Amino acid sequence: MRIDILTLFPEMFTGFLDGSLLGAARASGLLDIRVTNIRDFAEGVHRQVDDRPFGGGPGMLLMPGPVVACAEHVVADGLQAAVGADVGVQAASPVILLTPGGRRLTQEVVEELSRRERIVLVCGRYEGFDARVRTALGAEELSIGDFVLSGGEVAAMVVVDAVCRLVPGVLGDEESARQDSFSNPGRLVEGPQYTRPREFRGMGVPDVLLSGDHGKIAKWRQEQAIVATRRRDAGPSDRPGEPSMNQSPVPTKKAPELTARAIETTPRSVP
Repeated sequence: MRIDILTLFPEMFTGFLDGSLLGAARASGLLDIRVTNIRDFAEGVHRQVDDRPFGGGPGMLLMPGPVVACAEHVVADGLQAAVGADVGVQAASPVILLTPGGRRLTQEVVEELSRRERIVLVCGRYEGFDARVRTALGAEELSIGDFVLSGGEVAAMVVVDAVCRLVPGVLGDEESARQDSFSNPGRLVEGPQYTRPREFRGMGVPDVLLSGDHGKIAKWRQEQAIVATRRRDAGPSDRPGEPSMNQSPVPTKKAPELTARAIETTPRSVP
């Protein structure tokens, strides 16, 4: 898989791409990840890439010229279509703009992106992109959440990490990815897990995990995943056994009820 990252700050990606799983996968040829500086495609002595928005307002916008020129150059690299052939570039465009207004990144979106042969991630800066960038490139837009970052570089790292770990061969154990949160059929959060020591500060390990009964363990993990998902989706004041910000902790023995969503995802039988 090839991933191109277009940014004004390529130095931000050095340690991220060279270390851990990504570094090993790149070295082995499983991943081809390239970083291109948008400023290299700016014109003039000062290589200007931003300017004030028409109509007024705070901040600066990324100018369409350098961004589009950079993206077209990168997209055309490796394609049979000539650079600047607008129809060909748009038809095969894998360009994704990282913006707050884009499609929300979920595990389903990550899985879809991981099946592509190539994607191009464009990192925004300042107050964002000139709107004509999206039209000129026929680009998609992607958001990692409802919050604002100083630039798209961190968002690009999130996308790259999430997508690349699903590329066959990147993880040592592919079953690990299939059992992760949101990767199971019910898109559930993974439940609690335990390792050694068997006791830690007076806290033990659930007996079922020590039983050796794989059927019971699988059922327990499914039930815990349902509860964990319910707790995450509930508002703070609705989480069973958890006090609100203005309450003192009170022990409770009442088991949390399963939501309709949880009941629907509960297996009828466990092999």
